[in-house]
Amino acid sequence: MKTKCLECDGDIELPEDAIVGEIVTCPDCGLDYEVSKVTPKGVSLKKAEEIGEDWGE
Repeated sequence: MKTKCLECDGDIELPEDAIVGEIVTCPDCGLDYEVSKVTPKGVSLKKAEEIGEDWGE
């Protein structure tokens, strides 16, 4: 299964058994995406949240 990167329009290859919540990375620009919806027609992606360090605060 393939989809396009929302940032650089590069091809992102997804496994056939992709599930909601799975993180995929664009091989061209390195941006991480979270699978937000899986349908017979394909998948929907959203930018993955970046988790910052709290440094114990």
